[in-house]
Amino acid sequence: MKLPGSTEWLLHCATSLAQLEPGETASAAQLAEYYDLPAPYLAKQLQALVRAGVLAATTGPRGGFRLARAASDITMLQIVEAVDGAASPYECREIRQQGKGALPQEECRSICVLARKMADAHRAWRQSLRGVSLADILDELPEGAPQRTRSRLTGITPPRR
Repeated sequence: MKLPGSTEWLLHCATSLAQLEPGETASAAQLAEYYDLPAPYLAKQLQALVRAGVLAATTGPRGGFRLARAASDITMLQIVEAVDGAASPYECREIRQQGKGALPQEECRSICVLARKMADAHRAWRQSLRGVSLADILDELPEGAPQRTRSRLTGITPPRR
């Protein structure tokens, strides 16, 4: 399965936003600069996360994006589905009933074993992503990464403790 590059963008952007202090936002332009991405296209992609309830957007001079709910309540699957949808990437076209090797119709009454195995794999992949929250991702970041992200993304250097 190959996901579009925008999936990677939004996974990283959501992770970056999860590292901000409560109430802080980052604009699409800031995120685009942070990752060297095209700002207009990234802004459109971020709106998909807003529509999915993953991000909240505010307007005005201090506007931007922030998580719409706690990082522990946002899964990787929610982000991926906001961008790519929930459909399986595999589509069985029943070629087992075509050509010289065509099986008789009575042997094709149940789902093709290959389609069934691909559906099982898709369900397992989705279940795996459903089990990983942004908070889980934050827990695995190197020490100091959130502070570095905050200072580079928003230009604010938090005080040392």
